[in-house]
Amino acid sequence: MPVWTSLHASVHHTIRSRHLLKRNQRLLIAVSGGQDSLCLTQLMLDLQPKWGWYLGIVHCDHKWRDDSQANAKYVEQLAEKWGIPFYLETASQPLKSEAAARNWRYQVFSAIAFTNNYQCIITGHTATDRAETLLYNLIRGSGADGLQALTWQRPLLNQIMLVRPLLEVTRSQTGKFCQDFQLQIWLDSTNLDLKYARNRIRQELLPYLQEKFNPKVESNLAQTAELLQAEVEYLEQAADELRQKAEVQTDEPENSFTLLRLNRQVLQKAPLALQRRAIRQILQQIMSNAPNFEHIEKLVALIAAPNRSQTDPFPGGVIAVVEDEWICLIC
Repeated sequence: MPVWTSLHASVHHTIRSRHLLKRNQRLLIAVSGGQDSLCLTQLMLDLQPKWGWYLGIVHCDHKWRDDSQANAKYVEQLAEKWGIPFYLETASQPLKSEAAARNWRYQVFSAIAFTNNYQCIITGHTATDRAETLLYNLIRGSGADGLQALTWQRPLLNQIMLVRPLLEVTRSQTGKFCQDFQLQIWLDSTNLDLKYARNRIRQELLPYLQEKFNPKVESNLAQTAELLQAEVEYLEQAADELRQKAEVQTDEPENSFTLLRLNRQVLQKAPLALQRRAIRQILQQIMSNAPNFEHIEKLVALIAAPNRSQTDPFPGGVIAVVEDEWICLIC
């Protein structure tokens, strides 16, 4: 029987109480070789007898570092040691940005999981990652959606679920766990490169906040993200209901250039927060990229604007025009 620690008990309780995973599922663990993913893998292995899971390991080689191939080989050796199927995907060329790498990773995860009949991808994101993400997005000017971006679970492609069981665990806890269980960590040199904003938050900002303001800043920020997550889910649902009441699709020949009409009277009765969210949902239908604050605000302004008011073109060429009680989106 594996050694049973307080962290085992905590993660076991989290998975059960939050209904993150089910018994006898096929789970694919994303393993970089760092402390968080090794801690996660050991925990999942130790919990496996209680849950009856079938486990696999996936690793992505981004070709960013000279030692990336050796890193991948090390993770493969760990999988062999643990007796777990191993899947490797190597980038055809170095990826240009963190965002591009993340998108590629999740595409790879989904494809491998779907091909090999895994229901869930499990990642080692922690409360520390959640705190870093909140700070990163706050600095960039994100709204509540960005501040709670790291959620417990979300759907990927092909009906595969992404699950993060360690969001209440800090990076210091995963480091101590790896020490206690003598798990040899592969150090990723890119995590120390201060040209990346996230690394500056990790190496400089969070330690400063811990020392000068609050030793528990990581956990407190993670809890803030948790509160925001529930509020964002509620607001998105309410905004969707508002959008459906206000939105009228137009497919009549004489209105062939009008994409849809929005009832201003319906929108005017709603609080500003719901107006903005409903407008964002509408713009997401007509724009290829996510609408920004300025896009949303110039359409919100038409809710109470004089008749015949209109916007300048949105990306893609659509404009919005006020016609009596309607806002008409015209291409």
